[in-house]
Amino acid sequence: MLPPLPVDKVPPKAEPGKPLYTRKPTQRQRPVLDKREIEGERKLHPTRQRPGAGRASAAAVIAPPEPRPPRDVTITEGITIRELAEKLDVRAKDLLKTLLDRGVFASINQALDVPTATTLAEAFSGVVSVVSFEEEMVLEVAKEETKENLKPRPPVVTVMGHVDHGKTSLLDAIRSADVAGGEAGGITQHIGAYKVQVNNRAVVFIDTPGHEAFTRMRARGAKVTDIVVLVVAADDGVMPQTKEAIDHAKAANVSIVVAINKIDKAEAQPERVKRQLADNGLLPADWGGDTEFVEVSAKQKTGIDKLLETLLALAELRELKANPDAPATGTVLESRVDKGRGPVATILIQNGTLNPGDFFICGAVFGKVRAMFDDRGRPAKDAPPSTPIEVLGLQGIPDAGDNFQVTDEAKARHIVEYRQGKQRDAAMARTSGARITLDQLHEQMKSGDVKELGIVIKADVQGSVEVLSEMLPKLSTDQVKLKIIGSGVGAVTENDVLLASASGAIIIAFGIRPDRKAVDLAQQEHVDIRTHTIIYEVSDELKKAMEGLLEPVVQETHLGRAEVRNTFRVKGAGTVAGCYVVEGVLKRDAQIRVLRDSAIVYTSKLSSLKRFKDDASEVRTGFECGAGIANFNDVKVGDILECFQVTKLSAAEAAAQSGAPALRK
Repeated sequence: MLPPLPVDKVPPKAEPGKPLYTRKPTQRQRPVLDKREIEGERKLHPTRQRPGAGRASAAAVIAPPEPRPPRDVTITEGITIRELAEKLDVRAKDLLKTLLDRGVFASINQALDVPTATTLAEAFSGVVSVVSFEEEMVLEVAKEETKENLKPRPPVVTVMGHVDHGKTSLLDAIRSADVAGGEAGGITQHIGAYKVQVNNRAVVFIDTPGHEAFTRMRARGAKVTDIVVLVVAADDGVMPQTKEAIDHAKAANVSIVVAINKIDKAEAQPERVKRQLADNGLLPADWGGDTEFVEVSAKQKTGIDKLLETLLALAELRELKANPDAPATGTVLESRVDKGRGPVATILIQNGTLNPGDFFICGAVFGKVRAMFDDRGRPAKDAPPSTPIEVLGLQGIPDAGDNFQVTDEAKARHIVEYRQGKQRDAAMARTSGARITLDQLHEQMKSGDVKELGIVIKADVQGSVEVLSEMLPKLSTDQVKLKIIGSGVGAVTENDVLLASASGAIIIAFGIRPDRKAVDLAQQEHVDIRTHTIIYEVSDELKKAMEGLLEPVVQETHLGRAEVRNTFRVKGAGTVAGCYVVEGVLKRDAQIRVLRDSAIVYTSKLSSLKRFKDDASEVRTGFECGAGIANFNDVKVGDILECFQVTKLSAAEAAAQSGAPALRK
């Protein structure tokens, strides 16, 4: 048995709840700085430190990140954060954090507007250049183009000049067609594009309007052209729109060929025209200048061959080339709504080849080529450079002058959604005003009640909408401001009337007729609808209304409508339309208007009205009849015959009826 331990060496008894040995307190280490915390990023997970490494880490000094070198960045509308990060070569989450620091919460696929994208790129040393989506596509294609890819293309020739100087008649002589005969008032109000074969070579002609209101359409014609044919009447000389056409051609830096028309007239003075043009900077080649002059007569078809030879020679000197293998690009010349086919756009292909099935974007409209038709209405399998083509398959109506670009479907849809969102935001900012008619305009101006007159524009084609939208606000005065609150292509519908009613606006129907339901609603809502077919009549009427000179002495009364269900050729009587009266009454002594796709085709009187073999003075709703239209044999199945009467009223009677306006001319 061992001896007991000394008392001083006996270990103490452990007390309940207390450890037997007390641990020494460890030295408190200094906090360790993390590299990610230095860079300003939130620390998501704690990191385990090695023993003894804390002091060395604390002593280390981490240098701030080096500034990024400048980087050229191209920004397009609707660019997403992911795309911007790829162009800046940074992480997308860095861009998202920068936006979050500025109070903007966004996702990686969110579209940015141009100012936000610009400031965000500049924060990462980006040198920003802003271009449209179409321009960016053109730049990308241009980088890959070589001389071997470029092939000769037909020249695009625009015919310009003053109104009634014979531009369309000259094109008729070249195409052996009659277009001018169908123009309202004898003046061109749309852009027409035609392809003509000359000595096994193609030349594309674009006809532009000559009236002063169509400045933008002439400018658009000069923008897409290679050569301008300036038509000047030999008996009229240089006029204001002639000088304007010269300015457009010089601004576009295109060659000018002067065609002195109407030399067959007795009062023609070609030498006077040359002197006037020389004063405007176009010196004839036979006088030592560099401008070719050709004397022609569209009516007699003289000088046409020489003009075509001059155009082909100029085209050879310019060596016009394009890449037919690139994605198709072009310009929208005209657009409209066609019954049975939907939105239709006339497009001039400037580079690449358009094929059926291609996805494209033009303005704020997305589409897929469903079918194509050439300038003579024949189906086309493809559209190489310098080809005017009608395209079906649009989801909306593009604006005339919009760029046309073939691209992939996803990108096109994304850009279109962004642009349409911007358009909706602008439309919601419109203000409403008090209801008014043109007859009451001057009286309210004198009393100081009218400050703003709203106008809803509906026309047969987009080009006319564009021209009216630009022209009418310029008629504003100190007393009244004209404001366009709505515009569109096609017939006046009930929605247009409701918009005008809510905004206190009037409706200008140019080259079209309103639906019957729209007319009835306009009478209920007291909305003024004014129909016109000639551009300067619209401005004249508004000017007279503001000056108090408008006298509504002519009022149109709607009688009925009939649908053409068949046509018959009758010897000695021409074409007779087999009709079914769908509403109202057809009267033998009333006037008749032929509507095709809600557009006015012809206005005349009934030459005959029969029920079976008997003559009839009138035919009412639900009955069939045969109707002959005086001096018009081109009636087709599906046309609408609108019967109306024109009543002349005194000024007092017109003023008394102005409280409930009907359809007026």
